[in-house]
Amino acid sequence: MSSWLGGIGSGLGQSLGQVGGSLSSFTGQISNFTKDMLLEGVEEVGDAATELQVSNNKLADIEAALTSQKSEYDRIRKLNAELEEKLEASEIQIKGQSAEYRSLLQQKDVEISHLKARHSGLLEEVQNLPAMLPVTTSASTATASSVSSYMSRPSGSHQGFHGDEMDLSDVIWSQQEINRLSAEVMRLEAEAAHWRRMSQASTAATAGNGDQGEVLKLQRTIKELREEMSREVDEHQHELAALQDAQRQKMADVTRRHREDLAEYEERIEELEERNHGGGPSTSPSDASELHQLQKAISSLQETAGQREKQLAELSAGLEEAQAKQASLQLEKDEVQEENTELLQNYTRLQASVTELQTRVQEQEGKSLQKAQLDHEIQVLRKSLAAAEKEIEGLKSMAGAESKEEVEHADILELNTIIETLRQEKEVLEQEKLIIQERLEEQSVSNDEAESGDTEALKAELERRDNSLRNTQEERDTLMSELEELDRQNQEATQHMISVKEQLSGQLREAEAELTGLTAELNATKDQKRTLEQELETQKEKASQSAFTLNDLHMGKQELELRVKDLKDKLGQAQEQSREARREITELQRTLQEREEQLSFAKTQLDQSGERGSEAQGTEEKLAGKEGELSELRRELDEIRCSHEKTLSEDYELKMENRRLKVETEQAVGHAEELAKQIKESQAALNRTLREKETRIEALKLEKSQLEGELEQAERTLAEQGKQFQQTIEELTRARSLDASTLQTEHERAIKLNQEKDIEIAQLKRDVEQAASDHRDTNEMLSITVAGQKQLTDLLQEKDVFVDTLKQNALDLQKEMEDSILVVTKESDALKRAVEEKDKQLGCMKEKNSHLKEEIERLRDQQSRPQPLSEPRTLDIITELETEITQLRSSRSCLEEEVQTLRRTMEELQASLLLSQQSLQAQQTELEQTHARQQQTTLNYDRLIHARDEEISSLQRTVEQLSGSQVRDLPPVQGEVILQEEKTQTLSQESGNEKHDLSKVDIERLVSGIKEKETEISLLNEKNLSLTRQLDQLVVSRDEVGKLSQMILQKDLEIQALHARMSLVAGGGHSQDVMFLQQQLQAYAVEREQVLGVLNEKTRENSQLRSDYHRLMDIMAGKEAALSKLQQENQRLSNMSDPSGSQEMFKETIQNLSRIIREKDIEIDALTQKCQTLVTVLQSSAGESGGGSRGVSSNQFEELLQERDSLKQQVKKMEEWKQQVITTVKNMQHESAQLQEELIKLQGQVSADSDCSSKLSVDYAGLIQSYERKESRLGSLSQELAQVQQTITQLSTTKDVLLVKLDSVALAPDVAGAPAGGASLAAGAPVDQTSLTANHEKLREEIVQLRIQLAEKENAIKTLQENNHRLSNAACATESEQRSHAGEARLVRERLEALQRSVREKDLLIKTKGDQLSHVSETLRNRENDNEVLKQAVTNLKERALILEMDGKKLKEENELVASRSREKESEFRALQETNMQVSLLLREKEFELSAVSEKSATVERMLKDREQGKSGELNQLLNELKSMQEKAFAFQQERDQMMMALKQKQMETTAVHTELQHVRDKEQRLNLELDRLRNHLLEIEDSYTREAVSAEDRETELRRRVALLDEKLATSSSAVENASQQASMQVESLQEQLTGVVKQRDEALIRLRTSQEQVNQYAVSLSNLQMVLEQFQQEEKAMYSAELDMYKRERDEWKRKALRLEDQASALQINLDEANAALESASRLTDQLDLNEEQIHELKNQVEIRQEMLEEAQRKLMNLLNSTEGKIDKVLMRNLFLGYFHTPKTKRADVLRLMGSVLGLSREDVDKMLGEDGGHGVTGWVSNWLGGRGAQSVPNTPQRPTSGAGLNSSFSEMFVKFLEIESTPSLPAAKLPAHDIKALGAPPPRRTGSPASSGAAGGAALPKRPGESNPFLAPRSAAVPLVAGSSSGGSGSHLLMKPICDALPTFTPVPVSSEASAGSVLKDLLKQ
Repeated sequence: MSSWLGGIGSGLGQSLGQVGGSLSSFTGQISNFTKDMLLEGVEEVGDAATELQVSNNKLADIEAALTSQKSEYDRIRKLNAELEEKLEASEIQIKGQSAEYRSLLQQKDVEISHLKARHSGLLEEVQNLPAMLPVTTSASTATASSVSSYMSRPSGSHQGFHGDEMDLSDVIWSQQEINRLSAEVMRLEAEAAHWRRMSQASTAATAGNGDQGEVLKLQRTIKELREEMSREVDEHQHELAALQDAQRQKMADVTRRHREDLAEYEERIEELEERNHGGGPSTSPSDASELHQLQKAISSLQETAGQREKQLAELSAGLEEAQAKQASLQLEKDEVQEENTELLQNYTRLQASVTELQTRVQEQEGKSLQKAQLDHEIQVLRKSLAAAEKEIEGLKSMAGAESKEEVEHADILELNTIIETLRQEKEVLEQEKLIIQERLEEQSVSNDEAESGDTEALKAELERRDNSLRNTQEERDTLMSELEELDRQNQEATQHMISVKEQLSGQLREAEAELTGLTAELNATKDQKRTLEQELETQKEKASQSAFTLNDLHMGKQELELRVKDLKDKLGQAQEQSREARREITELQRTLQEREEQLSFAKTQLDQSGERGSEAQGTEEKLAGKEGELSELRRELDEIRCSHEKTLSEDYELKMENRRLKVETEQAVGHAEELAKQIKESQAALNRTLREKETRIEALKLEKSQLEGELEQAERTLAEQGKQFQQTIEELTRARSLDASTLQTEHERAIKLNQEKDIEIAQLKRDVEQAASDHRDTNEMLSITVAGQKQLTDLLQEKDVFVDTLKQNALDLQKEMEDSILVVTKESDALKRAVEEKDKQLGCMKEKNSHLKEEIERLRDQQSRPQPLSEPRTLDIITELETEITQLRSSRSCLEEEVQTLRRTMEELQASLLLSQQSLQAQQTELEQTHARQQQTTLNYDRLIHARDEEISSLQRTVEQLSGSQVRDLPPVQGEVILQEEKTQTLSQESGNEKHDLSKVDIERLVSGIKEKETEISLLNEKNLSLTRQLDQLVVSRDEVGKLSQMILQKDLEIQALHARMSLVAGGGHSQDVMFLQQQLQAYAVEREQVLGVLNEKTRENSQLRSDYHRLMDIMAGKEAALSKLQQENQRLSNMSDPSGSQEMFKETIQNLSRIIREKDIEIDALTQKCQTLVTVLQSSAGESGGGSRGVSSNQFEELLQERDSLKQQVKKMEEWKQQVITTVKNMQHESAQLQEELIKLQGQVSADSDCSSKLSVDYAGLIQSYERKESRLGSLSQELAQVQQTITQLSTTKDVLLVKLDSVALAPDVAGAPAGGASLAAGAPVDQTSLTANHEKLREEIVQLRIQLAEKENAIKTLQENNHRLSNAACATESEQRSHAGEARLVRERLEALQRSVREKDLLIKTKGDQLSHVSETLRNRENDNEVLKQAVTNLKERALILEMDGKKLKEENELVASRSREKESEFRALQETNMQVSLLLREKEFELSAVSEKSATVERMLKDREQGKSGELNQLLNELKSMQEKAFAFQQERDQMMMALKQKQMETTAVHTELQHVRDKEQRLNLELDRLRNHLLEIEDSYTREAVSAEDRETELRRRVALLDEKLATSSSAVENASQQASMQVESLQEQLTGVVKQRDEALIRLRTSQEQVNQYAVSLSNLQMVLEQFQQEEKAMYSAELDMYKRERDEWKRKALRLEDQASALQINLDEANAALESASRLTDQLDLNEEQIHELKNQVEIRQEMLEEAQRKLMNLLNSTEGKIDKVLMRNLFLGYFHTPKTKRADVLRLMGSVLGLSREDVDKMLGEDGGHGVTGWVSNWLGGRGAQSVPNTPQRPTSGAGLNSSFSEMFVKFLEIESTPSLPAAKLPAHDIKALGAPPPRRTGSPASSGAAGGAALPKRPGESNPFLAPRSAAVPLVAGSSSGGSGSHLLMKPICDALPTFTPVPVSSEASAGSVLKDLLKQ
């Protein structure tokens, strides 16, 4: 289980990590997008429509993403919930299965303990046998009772009463009967075990027939019937035993009394005889009359005898009737037997249906291979069922026959004994009568004389006969009463039989009802299975849908990324557009500057023309007198005028152009300002949107974290499901390997097993209930056994209470289990696994039932045994129960704590969910608000454009009007003053235009600000609405709490109203009402407390039940978890062992389980066999005791000992098995610990979820705070809005006034233009008349022209100044008028506002009054509803009281019936007592009469004897005395009996009177109590009615008073409203007048609006065209961008590859760097050594220089010697050379020859030629030995110093050679360099020069050929000097650092420098290595 969960967790973690990574990338893209927006929003300036479109598209994308995320979130949440439910269900199932396993283990332990106890009990019985064998009645009866009770079967006891003692044969017979019954019990148990085995084998081997459940039910019903029969038999036995005991006691008393009376009578007779013998016979001869009387008495006695005979006949008839009744009882018995046979027939029918179902099952399973086995098993089952039926029939017949026969037989025996005794007495009396008659005849014949004595004797006889008659009558009465009693007993027996019959029929019906219920349950389970399969399919579909949705999520993520890229592209476009706009602005500014420069240039030209004009005026003054010249210049003037007009037109055109440029510049400036404003606004809007987006992003992040958590859970669950599906797929693939037939059979078997197990679960529940009832019975028996021990009984009572509570919990659990079964059945895989274990559980439960029955028998055995044996067992049971109770309580407390924690976590999760939903709603509202804001901004922009267009058009009009007026008035005016006025006018005009422009800008700003405020207000209103909706939703969710709170509030309102009324009443002084209200208040408070108490109790009970439920559910879940773990382990083992043969593994597991069960059964069989052997020993011992031998044979004892040893071995095996079971239990505990660890992990996850929820709550609190701040801002904004509205109204009025005045001013210049034109014409007329014909110079003409131009310019300037002056005046006037109008408008508005306020206040008053009225009416209705509710409650209480009274009456009647029955029973009991007394008295009298008759007969005989002897006188005296004494005694006896009867009657009467008195008193008390209660009830009802009436009256008065007050207030308010309406009408009239004026203005404004709208439409058309163009452009750009994006992606991929390559290279370089570092470290070490070597080399160089100097000196000497000894040949040298040549080997002789040639001064080439010609034969070899020996040495040896003789004899050449040899060897032994460690040095020594080349040449020649033998100091100067002799010039194979350092150089290592490589190559080699 843990591995499974771990795998699921890992899979979930991976999938969630992927999702989390995708989400984090998405959030990162969002954050990047927001950053780009923030950075680029500052630079964005473009078309508003495009920006809106972009923002709208963005919003749409975001909304789409949000909706998709929401849907995904909901889906994942649902998935999560479903998977959590599955988890809980699986846990519950696992817990349940583990619990069942544990219970199985406990059952096995209990079975073992029971069998051990039974074995010990049987051993004790075997030991006790010898003590029981002595033939005594007490011992035999004890053994019989004990054995019968032990076997719990009815043993036939001794039949009837045979005497006081029992024979030994009866004991032996009872023992045999007990043995027979025990054998039957053993056989039945063995059969039951066999059937258990068969059922288990059939369920394990075959797929299991669906109708086996019915067979099991029938078997259970058979068992129940057997148990009931055994119970009834026990009850009958108890009744029989009680009746027999009572009969025995009665008969013993009667016999004892009879014997005592006989003994007394015999004593009396002996005394009388002695007296007779002592006294003589006194004969009185008289009285024949007495004789006659005696004869009459005899005749009467004969008559009475006849009557007695008749009575006897009647008695015999009664006996016959009793026999007939017996026959009828027999018939009834036969009928009952017939009913039993009918029941058996029904059983056989059911069995037939079972067989039919079995045949169907066989037909279904006919395809399988195991058909023959099933047929054989079914046949065996049929045989066994037939045997079971026979046994049941036998048991029933035995039980019924024994019970009925025993009862009837006992009754018949009693009757027979009574009749026999009566017959004997009758025969005795008849014999006595005959004897007396014979004697009387003899006396009458023989003795006539003794008549007087005879008469006396006859009288005595008469009296005696009378007494005997009375006795017989009394005996007849007693017999009649006994007959009546027998009839009653017979009737009771018949009634009992009828009740038994009814019970059996009821049980049959119950069985049938159970059958129908089970069939219904079967159908329901089938339906449930179908639904489960459907649910499985739906879950699979959901899983596939979840996979699809995950794919959709990934696609959506990719789409979002693309969108983000598009948005980035669009942002770039917008930035480019803004840059282009800025460039355009800069270009416009440049053009503006150029135009301004042109303007300044024109102004300078104008100034220059003005100066020239002034000069012309001076010339005119000078030439004033020359008018003639003027006339001559007329033509020139005309020409100048023409030219002047041209110049004027050009000037005008320039001015118009200037104005147009100004207007354009102003427009451009305004446009720039507007753009700046728009940019600012867009920036502000962007900032807002960015803030909102940031908040949204934060919220989305939180949601993302939540979604990530949920996604993780979902992916975990998906992974789990995936694993489960994989497992199912694997199982299916395994199953595919099997045949199709086996798969079908397995499928059908699984379905059937599922149904059977569900049925068996229900049956097991019932069995559990039965077991609980058996448990109760055992508890009762325990309480009977431990009656004396109070503590134990208390503990048992507590246990019973706890069992009851557990039963209630079990019932609750059953209901909850039915719900949980629906959840559990969703997982069909788990059910498939659980099917096998349910088979095991069934078998175990059957065994449990059998063991419980055995336990009951054992407890009965313990009952029959002495008490001290049972006490420790009960104590053990109680201690076990106490420990179980404590364990359960502790587990319950733990589970309650866990449940509380889980509840808290659930509540926290719910709160977090609510918070997330609220945040989502808030985000939705914010999105809507942003939409609205954007729409409003677009509207604002449109409005602003319209307003700007209108202003431009108006300004154009004004400009046109002004230009027209300036063209028209051009009067000639004087100079400097006009210039000054012009300057002032231009200044004032400029200032006025600036003011006008400023006011317009301000107005536009205010309008835009107002619109923004309005949008914000609308947004805030929408937010308020959304929040109110949320609040409403919260209110709706809290309705349930609200209802209770409303009830409490209503009660509180009622209490408050009562308080108010109390205060009012206290003011009035009504004390009664106050008291009444206080009582009502107390009653209400009590009711409220009761209600609250009931609620608290209910909540407590609910919480307790929930805790119990959760505890039990947790226990079950834990057990199911353990079970599922075991199942998984079993499955894993089966899969491991053989994946292909899964069916074989399944069979093997079943075989293992069956083997375990067989072992258990074998142990049980062994124990049963042991018990049988013990029983046989008992029987044999009993038989031997009957035969007379009381001992037991030694062979039997040996057998018993052997059996004991075998049993011990079996017990050891069982103990070992128990230890194995304990180990398995420990393993289960370990697994439970692992599960607890997993639970802790889950709790940690829950805590993490709670942390997330706490974070969400914090965020929610922050949102609430921000909302409150926004509300405060709203208030402040509303205030500012009011102020702004006022300013807007003022500005609008001023604007209207200004517009009107501007129109009037525009009209004024048109009028002034006409007279000016007239004046100019008049002035020109005289000039035309005076014409001068003189020709002047060109200068004058030019001057004149200039003057004319100047004059015209001055006139134009003057007109412009006047116009400016007028405009300034008009502006001032309009401003003043505007102020006055504004003041008036303010006054009017204030009045209007005051009126509106008053109207609103009145409306509010009316509304408040109406609300108060409605509130009052609602309160009235509530009160009325409360009254109605109270009345209904009163009526309900009355009805309840009536019902209770009726119940009370019924109970009283029942009590009276019971009392009457008890009285009748008492009266019957008294009557029986009286009859008993009478019978006893009659018996005594009869005995007395018998004794008297016997005495009389004795006296008569004596008298006869005495008479014969002659002693009649004494006899007569004695007879007389006897008579008197008898009479006295009889009288005394009669008096005593009468007194006793009277006394008893009185006592009975007094007791009856006492009881009646007590009954009457009780009745009186009850009636008095009822009377008091009814009176109190009536008084309470009357009080309540009076209180209600008084309260209703009070309420009516209060309401009337309130209505009157409201009427008054209404009247006042209506009058006030009328006054206000009059005033308002007046004001409205005045306002209407003002409105007419305003309407006119409005019409004018509308006309302007229409024109502006037309322009707007044109602009819209142009805008749409532009948008189309823009969209095309955007599409093209998108295509471009997509292409570029693809390019960039490819480049990115390439860069990524390059980066990977570079990373690989970097890693390789890193590795190389590390190696280089290592090499550098080694190189550093080498440098140290190199330094040392360099020092040594330096020393060596110094030595070499010294040697070179010495060599040079030697060479000089040699040269000198050579010069001196040239031509001389040394013979010694030649000889030595010659000898050396021959001594050297042939291969080296060429060298010696070369040396000789060099000595002789031959050149090397000549020597080589000579050698080549000779071919190297015979000549070479003798010199080479000399040189070769030296060359072969690795280290040069120092030569031996020549002796003095040799030195004297040697020649100079010889000395020179020796000198060369000495000098060639190094003199420093410390600086020895080993030949194999030195390489060649790179450079030759520097000071090698000249002459001795020949000597070195010989050595140098050897170098290329034999490098191994070269001498370093014999080399020529050109060659390199090697340091190492044993290596080539290229260096050795291995590195020199790795070679060992020579012993000769302890201080340094030689530096390896090859001839071919430099220091760089050496370093490279080092780095490489």
